[in-house]
Amino acid sequence: MRKIVAAIISITVFVILTYFFITSSAPINYTTGGQYINPITHEHSNQSVPQQYLKDSKKDTGASNVVTAIVVEYRGFDTLGEVTVLFTAATGIALLLDELKRRNVPHDEPNFIVKVGSIVVLPFIVVVGTYIFIHGHLTPGGGFPGGAVIASGFLLLLLVHTNRGLPERKLSVTESIAGMTYALIGLLGLVFAHEFLENYLPLGTFTYLFSAGIIPLIYIAIGFKVGSELGGILHNLKGVHEE
Repeated sequence: MRKIVAAIISITVFVILTYFFITSSAPINYTTGGQYINPITHEHSNQSVPQQYLKDSKKDTGASNVVTAIVVEYRGFDTLGEVTVLFTAATGIALLLDELKRRNVPHDEPNFIVKVGSIVVLPFIVVVGTYIFIHGHLTPGGGFPGGAVIASGFLLLLLVHTNRGLPERKLSVTESIAGMTYALIGLLGLVFAHEFLENYLPLGTFTYLFSAGIIPLIYIAIGFKVGSELGGILHNLKGVHEE
């Protein structure tokens, strides 16, 4: 039943995004300048979009990482679409490999180095992945690479415990809560600001951890969502029952 609901939600989101894309206004040459509206301040600008990002991202978003300011604030809907694509891919893989998981394919036992090394390396993988998505507004990184690093830790667990899978239900719950948190942050923008995913929190002190408004919160949600979804994909690819 959960898979059917997930498929319905994915199709609905895809139809809505397609509708808005088709009905959007004609494109502007954003590289040479022209009249367009800043999606955050709603001011008209006649400079190129790259110049606008580099010049005003600090003032608009409070993020020292310009790439983060672009993908989470200026182009927040684009990032939301990317998360939806990953969710759809994870759901499709789960549906396609359901029969493989039921057969519980046997696997070879790992060697001694893998077993011992995982005990040493796994905590550092989790710490590094968490650091990446928490500091995404300050340094290169963010929710997607941070979640992918944590998922590599899940892969290590699957290599060590060859006859067991990951806790699929817990991953599913984590993914659902993270996705709802992302959507809730965006909806609160309608309540406390003017638009979906618009910032409504103080920007804080530039280059400090507690800064950039809603960007760190969004990246934390994305980090958990991406990590749990990729973990679920690895679990299904291995073809074992959950613990």
